[in-house]
Amino acid sequence: MTTVALTLLPERRTLQVAHGAIILASAQAAGVDITATCGGRGRCTSCRVKFVSGAVPPPTVMDELQLGDALVREGYRLSCQCRVVEPVDVLVAPPLDERSFQILGARVPPEELARIEIDSGIRKEVVTIDLPKEEHRQTSDLEALLALVGRTTEDVSPEVLKTLPHALRDHHGEITVTTFGSRLLAVEPGDTSLLKFGLAVDIGTTSVVTTLMELESGEQLAAVSSLNPQAVFGADLMSRIAFAQFNPGNLRKLQTRIIGLLNQHIEQIVRDSGVLAKWIYKVVIVGNTCMHHILLGIDPSHVGLAPYAPVMRHPLVLPARELFLKVNPEARVCLFPIVAGFVGADAVGVALATRIAETPDLRIAVDIGTNGEVLLGSRDRLWACSAPAGPALEGAQLRHGMRGALGAIDRVWLEDGDLRVHTIGDAPAQGICGSGVIDAIAVLLDTGAVDWMGLIAVEERDRLPAPLRERVGVRGEERVVILVRPGEGDAPREILLTQDDIRQVQLCKGAIASGTAMLQRIAGVAPEQVSELMLAGGFGNYLSIRSALRIGLIPPLPASRIRYVGNAAALGAQLALMSEAERARADRIARRIEHVSLAAHPDFQDVFVDCMNFPRA
Repeated sequence: MTTVALTLLPERRTLQVAHGAIILASAQAAGVDITATCGGRGRCTSCRVKFVSGAVPPPTVMDELQLGDALVREGYRLSCQCRVVEPVDVLVAPPLDERSFQILGARVPPEELARIEIDSGIRKEVVTIDLPKEEHRQTSDLEALLALVGRTTEDVSPEVLKTLPHALRDHHGEITVTTFGSRLLAVEPGDTSLLKFGLAVDIGTTSVVTTLMELESGEQLAAVSSLNPQAVFGADLMSRIAFAQFNPGNLRKLQTRIIGLLNQHIEQIVRDSGVLAKWIYKVVIVGNTCMHHILLGIDPSHVGLAPYAPVMRHPLVLPARELFLKVNPEARVCLFPIVAGFVGADAVGVALATRIAETPDLRIAVDIGTNGEVLLGSRDRLWACSAPAGPALEGAQLRHGMRGALGAIDRVWLEDGDLRVHTIGDAPAQGICGSGVIDAIAVLLDTGAVDWMGLIAVEERDRLPAPLRERVGVRGEERVVILVRPGEGDAPREILLTQDDIRQVQLCKGAIASGTAMLQRIAGVAPEQVSELMLAGGFGNYLSIRSALRIGLIPPLPASRIRYVGNAAALGAQLALMSEAERARADRIARRIEHVSLAAHPDFQDVFVDCMNFPRA
């Protein structure tokens, strides 16, 4: 087989790859991360490379469409589209500094803590054991311990046995015994009864949030958030499922990435809080079905294939050592139950946190994200469906889209007849994130620059205010709106909103809006019967309610009946961490939820098409 040298800069890593091999696939196979937000389908620019030496290949259609003429002329190409046919050096686009990203955490409000029964299930008891003094006494350290705490040998792991002899003798038989249910988790020398801690983890498709809590008081001691490192293999779930299917080793790669990140979070939390990892005895994890399966090393392939069946749905409790988490090896890792293939444990967390299943009034909870869910119900009945918006609202698949990071346009408004923008951190504009795109489209709808079907109304620009008129035009055969010109606010480049960008947003908002509309139709609920709409998730809490209403992303309710509820999935995990009663409640809620498969409903296609259009003025 003929091989060709491929050098990746700036690391100066040279790979010998097969002649004609795709750059992206070759790099990932060699363990070199090149971010491919769209999963390598040529739908974004995250995997772009610049040819530094060697012949620059002719641009593909996707190169020209996504990168634009200027970058193509400079030697940029999409690595998912390029084949290596001769030795080349390419410069990989640097990833954004994730410290600059907006990732929404969660904190249990004091009033919520006051309402729940704080009982994590973790018990610590100080006991004193008489050590053997006579050789003929036929007993053991373990027997003496079990007789005192009322447990059997079946409740003790070898890990605990390893620590037992020293623990018993370091403090003359005084030890602290830690249990969870019948399981004996730890024996520690002396009195450590006040040291009880746990972690609540929300594994999202885009981001991961880990929170350390004191289990006796519910006090939040530290929190860490990061982008999900699996995103280099695709921003959406189907991309990651496809990656896992590509070869048997890829599932392991995905699992290793998330476990590695969780351990990084644990190490940082330990540093920030001063809490020793061995005192972390309970971990509660929520996430969508795909993230849940990958964490456990379970093949998610069939989650992505009709009828989208998960391998398991029941709640799970397992020791931390089985997942190689760097907490107490015997700590109990508790995973929420799953509802269906694309309605996962995170939706159960939202239901738990919002108490949507406990009030007499009908309410809607919408977790807006790459893999969104919609819940509708009350204490009488509760329905749920998947609303897969896809990654466009996270900036993927947009010409100049980016995640909510430093320099992202996050707000757009009209002032003196012209567009004005705000960027995260007030930095020069680098691109536009989801909240900014929704604002921009709302403004363009208000002015008539975009019509109700989503078409950039180039033919109507003479009716626009003069400053805005100059921003609406055609590039080649493509309709565009110039959001930022080079130099405006020190922006290094032009930032466009293209006709295709608007179509991508229409697909996203169509998924979410049709999910809500279908649940209302199935439940026989008119908009006026909905007492409250709750917006959950990171993206949901950053978007403008007015803009969301204007583009039809959410039902047309009075703004007074719409509220943000934060990262409700993470909040649900924290409640279950602090209270075994809440964890049991989550299981009961999951059993109550009636899953609605939208694609199987005869009305769905018509509703989806209607929801893709924007509301008429």
